[in-house]
Amino acid sequence: MIRIGIIGYGNIGRGVEVNVQENPDMELVAIFTRRDPATLKTMGKCPVYSVNEVENWVGKIDVMFVAGGSATDLPEQTPKYAKLFNVIDTFDTHANIPQHFANVDAAAKESGHTAIISCGWDPGMFSIARLYANAILPNGNDYTFWGKGVSQGHSDAIRRIEGVADAKQYTIPVDAAMEAVRAGENPELSTRQKHTRECFVVLKEGADPAKVEEEIVTMPNYFSDYDTTVHFISQEELDRDHSGIPHGGFVFRTGSTGVDHENKHVIEYSLKLDSNPQFTTSVIMAFARAAYKMNAAGDTGCKTVFDIAPKYLLPVDEDYMRAHLL
Repeated sequence: MIRIGIIGYGNIGRGVEVNVQENPDMELVAIFTRRDPATLKTMGKCPVYSVNEVENWVGKIDVMFVAGGSATDLPEQTPKYAKLFNVIDTFDTHANIPQHFANVDAAAKESGHTAIISCGWDPGMFSIARLYANAILPNGNDYTFWGKGVSQGHSDAIRRIEGVADAKQYTIPVDAAMEAVRAGENPELSTRQKHTRECFVVLKEGADPAKVEEEIVTMPNYFSDYDTTVHFISQEELDRDHSGIPHGGFVFRTGSTGVDHENKHVIEYSLKLDSNPQFTTSVIMAFARAAYKMNAAGDTGCKTVFDIAPKYLLPVDEDYMRAHLL
C-alpha cells in the first residue's frame, strides 16, 4: 500500500481524502493542518495532527500531498516538505512554474526525494494535450480556453486580500473567439480577447469596496490582463448561489499538413467538470502513484507531467495495459 499524507485541508485536501478510497493500492494515514487539530472535522477516521508534528512522520508516509494555495503557500511549502517526503502539488501560477520547479528540484535532489509539481488538469492534463498536439502538428497554433467555471487558485487569491471575507471567481471563455478557433480561422487573440473574469466577493465589516476592487483588477498574473467584473454580495448570497465548484475548458491545436499545407486539421481536447477539486485530486492521485514508483526506481528531483511515463499512472501491470488499453 502507498501511504498517503495531506498537508492542508481545503478543497484539495478534502478531495484527496475522498479519492484515496477509489485507489485500492493507497491508504490515507495522516492529515496535517495549521489549525487546531481538535477543531478540524474530516469526512473519515484518518487522524489529524498539527503541521508542527510533520517531521515525526518521516519514513511513515510515501507521498505527501501539499494542498495549499499557489499564491503564497506552495512556493514556500513544497520545497520545504520535499526535503522530508516525496511530494506532489497543484501549483498553477503558470508564469512562475520555472522558478517553482527550480526551487523544488534543488530540495528534492538534495534529500533523495521525488516531487511532482503543477499537477491537475491545467496545468496537468491540458499541458499533456498541448504537448502531444504540438508534436503531431508542428505547423500550427495553440489555443486554450478555460471555463465557464470556478477557479480555485484565483478565488483563493481574492480571499487573501485584506478586507475580503469570502469570494468565488468565474473564468468565462469568449464564445466568438472559441468558435473562430473551432472553425479553423486561426485568429490572433490577446489574453483579454479570449476570457473574461467575474468575481463575487463578500467583504469584511468596514472594508473599502473601491480599494478591494482595485486590488483585484490590478493583480498581476491573475486579473490585470483580463476584463474583470467584481460584484459585492452577502455571505448568504454567496452560499446560496455559488456553492458549487464546476469548471472545465478546451485545448485546441489547429494546423496543416501536405506539400502546400492543403490539409487542415483541428485537435480539440475538452473537459466538463461538475467539481473542479474532485477532478483535480483524481488526477493527482494517479500522479502520486507515479511519484512513488519513480522514487523506488531511484528517479529523484522535481518532475512535471511531461516527465511521467503513462505506465506509471495505473495500478495494473504492463501486460494488462497492452492487452486492454493499447
